[in-house]
Amino acid sequence: MKIYFAGSIRGGREDVEIYLELIRYLNQNNEVLTEHIGDKDLSVDGQTELSDAEIRKRDIDWIKEADLVIAETSNPSLGVGYELAYAEKINKPVLILHNKRTKLSAMINGTEYFKDINYYSSIEEARHILGEKVQNYL
Repeated sequence: MKIYFAGSIRGGREDVEIYLELIRYLNQNNEVLTEHIGDKDLSVDGQTELSDAEIRKRDIDWIKEADLVIAETSNPSLGVGYELAYAEKINKPVLILHNKRTKLSAMINGTEYFKDINYYSSIEEARHILGEKVQNYL
């Protein structure tokens, strides 16, 4: 299965270790199109070798290509919110992971389309959620 993994870049990289662990886990049995989200060397400046328009086009193409969008939403990000809205627009399945340490945006939590919202406290719990849920999208 092809997965579009969404996580904060310009909104802050505080959760990059979590993204990396989740992407590694998902890559065991799937193809994560957005592995760069877990790159510890990727700063809040993002991918500076590409223009913003090129990044947007590439990411939209990847969302269209993906079988599933998985978003880690604990660190608020305009980009992740946009990606989720785009996935909803094209009726792409979405699974959301959110750490219990923060409150999820009402715009995400209050959207009927996002039915698969999962709260976790540890990386082990997040991996367990993915292990149970991702196969349901096959």
